[in-house]
Amino acid sequence: MTHQPGRSGGGMKIAVLGAGHVGPVIARLALAAGDEVDIAASGDPARIEMIIDFLAPGAKPRTAADALADADLVVLAIPWHRFPALDPALFAGKVVVDAMNHWPPAEAPLGTSEQVAGRLVGARVVKTLNHVAYQDMEPPAGRVLGLAGDDPAAVELVAEFLSRTGFDPVPVGGLAAGRLLEPGSPVFGVAVSRSEFSEFLEGKAQ
Repeated sequence: MTHQPGRSGGGMKIAVLGAGHVGPVIARLALAAGDEVDIAASGDPARIEMIIDFLAPGAKPRTAADALADADLVVLAIPWHRFPALDPALFAGKVVVDAMNHWPPAEAPLGTSEQVAGRLVGARVVKTLNHVAYQDMEPPAGRVLGLAGDDPAAVELVAEFLSRTGFDPVPVGGLAAGRLLEPGSPVFGVAVSRSEFSEFLEGKAQ
């Protein structure tokens, strides 16, 4: 493993961008796995302090710049239309999980994660956590999650994170394969077994 979190409890430092439905759920799962979690939203962190205390006790509300500064892993859990407002410079060298979806489903030639990687130059982007509804993330109970990325070390790091939080991560290929996890896919929003997920991937490969 290439990362060196250096936390006293052996966990990672997770920065979650987004304090809506998805972000706090991911924060709770990470906290339960022994990770440190910062949550950032637009504006003053004090505005989300009470929300975080209630929805993800133990997480710290911070600005995006402060949250990302020492993060081992960054999770984008914001609405897609807010993504262009992010400062790409903050993400250079970071492992970034794209948990966003385009609504309505995009008909662009590139998937959301390819667009994320194109804008966040220098970030190591991995697509996952987007094809499961936030209501179905708790408890993870071995739920299969696909993940796609072009950087093997980044994919490994994210897979480790997902495993520790209770999911069953299944790599699906490079970042372009992330479209297999987006709205319109047969596995989007559907609980499937690992064998069913593998059969879906094999069908796409034929």
